[in-house]
Amino acid sequence: MADVKYKNKVVYDGEVLIDLTADTITADKLASGITAHDKSGAPVTGTSTKDSDTSNDTAAVAEILKGKTAHARGVQLVGTMPNNGAVTGTISTKAGSYTIPQGYHDGSGKVQIDSAEQAKIIAANIREGINILGVEGSMSSSEGMKPQAKSVTPTAAAQTVLPDEGYNCLSQVTVAAIPYSESENSAGGLTVTIG
Repeated sequence: MADVKYKNKVVYDGEVLIDLTADTITADKLASGITAHDKSGAPVTGTSTKDSDTSNDTAAVAEILKGKTAHARGVQLVGTMPNNGAVTGTISTKAGSYTIPQGYHDGSGKVQIDSAEQAKIIAANIREGINILGVEGSMSSSEGMKPQAKSVTPTAAAQTVLPDEGYNCLSQVTVAAIPYSESENSAGGLTVTIG
């Protein structure tokens, strides 16, 4: 059987109507299942399974969910990003913070103040006119307050003055004068006694 010669160039009345001679299509560059004609005019059925040019893609495996695959720069990538799902955490101190773990989060996680600490943030525990985390205080200056007035005598050592049991603050602290006295002594002078 003679080689089949395909018509790859058509000229009519001096005008080129079809010219495939400079075409560069090959089966590996044509999408799988698609048909065309090569430069000789022969039919070509595509074999390429690539659906896009990934040469300029910038994805890295750490940016793709663990176990999922994708293509970039002409190669298949297998993701390493951890799937953390719904991440939750609590804060239990004023300066507390929660470090969000690296990886994917599904958006349903939350971080909140520890429930035991939330229970303490009530209007009756907050002085009137003070707002803490959206809770406006209702405790008046006299409500819940049991002040104590104390008198203390100075000593040579430092003292810490605190309210007695049953009181929650000091309204006043009176410090007595340091005792001072003079008396004559047998040598004809004065003895000064302090304290």
